[in-house]
Amino acid sequence: MAVENVRPTRLELLRTRRRIVVARRGLNLLKLKRSALIVEFFRVSKEAMRLRGDLRQRIARGYEAIRLGETIEGPTRLENISMLLPDIPSVAVATKNVMGVRTPRVDGGAFGPLPSVSLLDLPTSVAEAVRRFQEIYEVVLDIAEKENALRRLLREIEKTKRRASAIENVLVPRLEGIVRYIKFRFDEMERDSFSMLKTVKRKLEQEGTGVAGA
Repeated sequence: MAVENVRPTRLELLRTRRRIVVARRGLNLLKLKRSALIVEFFRVSKEAMRLRGDLRQRIARGYEAIRLGETIEGPTRLENISMLLPDIPSVAVATKNVMGVRTPRVDGGAFGPLPSVSLLDLPTSVAEAVRRFQEIYEVVLDIAEKENALRRLLREIEKTKRRASAIENVLVPRLEGIVRYIKFRFDEMERDSFSMLKTVKRKLEQEGTGVAGA
């Protein structure tokens, strides 16, 4: 709304002042929300970094277990055993609320048991390699969940920042300008009224003097 289109009335002045109060209250809430989102972002980021470091170590240990199993059993037997291993379980994705941001919750499910046909013959090194790569799979899903949450949190932080900036740098100054304009018009009307009263008083005095002289 342009200042020129504002009606300089006391009701409009009260309404504008109330809008300023509401806008500033909303601004404070947005700033609090942004601060909380930033804290949550760094918390999740720290957890994701820890998981990525843990993943590198797990992968190294997993390949070490595979090399050990291949050395003990040979590549052909290792390949035959791999054909009997259970499939990777289906991934279920739900949502959760993190500081007002909807983020995915990833559930990798549970792995099935190792093949019962060859359970007694399953080498310890191979069983260890399978266990380690199952753990790697779970960590990968956990990292994917955290990184997706980070992207969504970052978008919400930027969105909240833009909204707060619009209120602080555009809306509130505009409303304050309207208040100043209305008060300026009030002052103008008061000066005009005062000038008019002085003119009327002077004319009445002049007319009174003229009547007395007659």
